[in-house]
This record gives sequence, C-alpha cells and structure tokens, in this order.
Amino acid sequence: MMQHEFQQHDWGSPLDEDCRQIVRLAVREDLDRGQDWTTVSLIPAGSKGTAEVVVRTDGVVAGLAAAETVLCEMDTQVRWVAHVEDGAVVKAGQSVARLEGSTRDILTSERIILNFLGHLSGIATLTRAFVDRVAGTKAEIYDTRKTTPAWRRLEKYAVRCGGGRNHRTGLFDAILIKDNHLAFVMRHAEHDAESTLTAAYQKARRFIEDHPELDADTMIVEVEVDDLAQLRSILSTKPDVVLLDNMMPATLREAVLLRNTSYPEVILEASGGVNLETVATFAQTGVDRISVGALTHAAAWLDVGLDWQT
Repeated sequence: MMQHEFQQHDWGSPLDEDCRQIVRLAVREDLDRGQDWTTVSLIPAGSKGTAEVVVRTDGVVAGLAAAETVLCEMDTQVRWVAHVEDGAVVKAGQSVARLEGSTRDILTSERIILNFLGHLSGIATLTRAFVDRVAGTKAEIYDTRKTTPAWRRLEKYAVRCGGGRNHRTGLFDAILIKDNHLAFVMRHAEHDAESTLTAAYQKARRFIEDHPELDADTMIVEVEVDDLAQLRSILSTKPDVVLLDNMMPATLREAVLLRNTSYPEVILEASGGVNLETVATFAQTGVDRISVGALTHAAAWLDVGLDWQT
C-alpha cells in the first residue's frame, strides 16, 4: 500500500464473493422458490440463442466482470463474451458483450445482469465526469462510505472504473476522527475544540502503537476539521490526512497556504458542497483530494439493454 493511501478496489475474490451474495438475494427476489414461469411457458427446453448487451446512452461501462459471476452463480448454460473491458468509454448503441447459449437461461438471468451493469456503469460514468472536471489540477476524486448496503466494494470498484479513487472501505481499515467523536469527548473533558482535537489524535496514535495487529505503517489516521483554527492546532501533530469539512473555496485556499508553509507532507482532503458545477473551483484551491458522496448515492443508472440476434 502506498503511504497515506487507502485500499483501492480492483476485481478479485473479495468482490467476487460480495457479488455472489448479492446474486443469491437477487435470485430469491426474482424466483423465490419457483421458476421464471413466463419463460418456461413460452420457450422450449433446449432452445439456444444469442443476444447482445447494448448500451443505449454514452457512458463508462462497469460490471462486466460481475456478469460472469452472475451466470456462474445462477448455474446457467450461457457463455459470456465481453467486447470491451470495465472502464471503457462507450457510445450509445454499442454492444459491450454477447450472451450465447440456453435461451431460457439468458431470459431468466437478463434482468439481474442488466441491473448490475446499469447500476455500476452509472457510478463509473458519473465518476468520470467528476474526474474530467478536475483535469489539470493536483486534486483526485475520492468516494465515501455513502454506499448501498452490501454493495460497497462493488460500488467502490465502479468508482475505480470511472477513474476515481477509493476512500476507506469501512470502519475497520482506517481511523477517521470526526466531529461527533469530538462532541462526545468534549462533553466528558474540560478542553476547547482545538486541544480536544489534538488530544484525540494523539490518543488514536498511541492506541495503534499499543496494538501491533493494526500495523502502524499502513493504518491511516485522518482528522476532520471545521475551521482554520482547528487546522492550525492539528497540523503540528502531522496527521496522515486532514479532512476540511464544508469549507468554501476561499477558506480552502487559506488552508492550503497554511499547510504548504508549515507541514507540506500532510494531505488535505476537501468535502461538502461538491457537485459537478463546483468541483473544478474546489480543485483549483490546491487541495490534494476531494471526496464526493454523490458518486455512489446519486448516480443515475446507465441505460443498458439486451438485443436478440437469433
């Protein structure tokens, strides 16, 4: 792992297993303990067919890696042939993959496959739009934990397909001291906000040092600050990352100047109030990272359909 970097999600066994668990639930939603009675009643057993998976709008495709897992988990007699790779920029009308085999199996698995592709491609497409808006600056676009329950690794994978970066996966792989942690601590100690923040960071660092299983070399400690006074107080402790929460661009520029002239090794992350119209302005302040919850919680699905060939 790079210094001060969170785990980045590429397709592998953890994502594959998450995908399988979601597919099992999706199959239960569609079939319960029955069958696809429409298909069984109309399509002869043994019928073979070929269909193309076609995007109806421009975008960035993600979820192709999951499609084979869907077909495998559903025990289909269908061959999956991808025409592009996840992360490819695609145009409306373009075929991204082909399904060959049992007509019944293709029809029964169709909606689950398209749901994966539409949802994940929508995230990748929105992420690419954000990434394009900050091109030419040093800022990188990061996701958050505002993800669909059970879909987190898959959605973070889609962010990667769109050119974004992954923030912490969960509560287990980084320490992020936020305002609600400090609010509790301040109620039980006689400290002002600045000294409480510093004390909390130092306590977290001591905790890591006392627990070797946490791996002090890779466990990131990030601290959220609300104003420049808090930033000044925490910079001297040299946290890995400082989250500048809900700061306007003018304040962010002051924060970057303060960091650059004192502790340039500390990474600054901006969050809050970021959208496609504002992200370029945030990036131009000189922050290193911009985290955007909308990448995963507000992305519109990419329109993906199935077109029969035979």
